[in-house]
Amino acid sequence: MSETVAAYVIGHISVKDAALWAEYRSRVPATLAPWGAELLLRGTKTAVLSGEHAYDDTVVIRFPNRAALDGWYASAAYQALIPLRARAADLVLIAYEG
Repeated sequence: MSETVAAYVIGHISVKDAALWAEYRSRVPATLAPWGAELLLRGTKTAVLSGEHAYDDTVVIRFPNRAALDGWYASAAYQALIPLRARAADLVLIAYEG
């Protein structure tokens, strides 16, 4: 896809430790800003309308393009948060373009 196509990270989350998760969440925005990312949704599941979905929370983050998404994920600032994230929650992060 093109450099002008937006890219998205969708995270499906099950929190293991609420205090650690709150700390992680408070630190993520600073890692997003240099990449022009925007937090679109941070929400808690209210219903599964079709199929099965094991996670309770979801996050959707928009990046200007895939290069920005990849840069953010690989950045030292975000990589430093991954051990905290692993202690705080079980999650799946998925990258999309569109």
